[in-house]
Amino acid sequence: MSPRKAYQEELDKLSSRLEKMAGMTKKAIAMAVESFERHDKEMVEKVRELDERTYGNLVKAEKEIIRIIALHTPVAGDLRFIATSLKITTDFDRIVRYATDIADIAERTSEMPHFKALVSIPHMAEMAVKMVDLAVDSFTKKDLSKTKEVFELEQKVDSLYDEIFREVLTYMMEDSQKITMGMNYQFVARYLERIADHACNIAERVVYMETGERVRM
Repeated sequence: MSPRKAYQEELDKLSSRLEKMAGMTKKAIAMAVESFERHDKEMVEKVRELDERTYGNLVKAEKEIIRIIALHTPVAGDLRFIATSLKITTDFDRIVRYATDIADIAERTSEMPHFKALVSIPHMAEMAVKMVDLAVDSFTKKDLSKTKEVFELEQKVDSLYDEIFREVLTYMMEDSQKITMGMNYQFVARYLERIADHACNIAERVVYMETGERVRM
């Protein structure tokens, strides 16, 4: 096998690993929120398993990236792709950690009743998953138009987070029995907001990968 072909195969392998991590990341968010909605302890464990698998893939991706740099000394666009890949794997790992935090809350609150259909948390979760999906698509398809959609959704998620915070606070002030669950709603909303921030990070990294320019939203 020629050095160029071996190099391309290693790049393709890295891309495949990131796509695999992306799939696990989106699944972890959806399952974490569902475990919270349904008080599902079995699903909590599945989220924790995904956390372990995601971290395992992060370690493998780091080793693959080090190998590519050491053996092939990539330059220009390839180097930006590799640097972006390293950053994105960390974003995936952090997103799944936040999903695990939500699952942990689901376990702790499994005996507590929900109120007002979890306010707008399920909708916020859908938007966060969509942001991750768009950010990953922008990376795999090198489509900068999708990064714009991510940035637009991020503004909506921030607004929804503020709305949830105010609404939950009102419920807590009106009924002291809702304070514990209300605080957990606010924690879950905060974790979803952080997940959205990491999706934004991925989109920013894709812009850098494709243009060499750094943007911050």
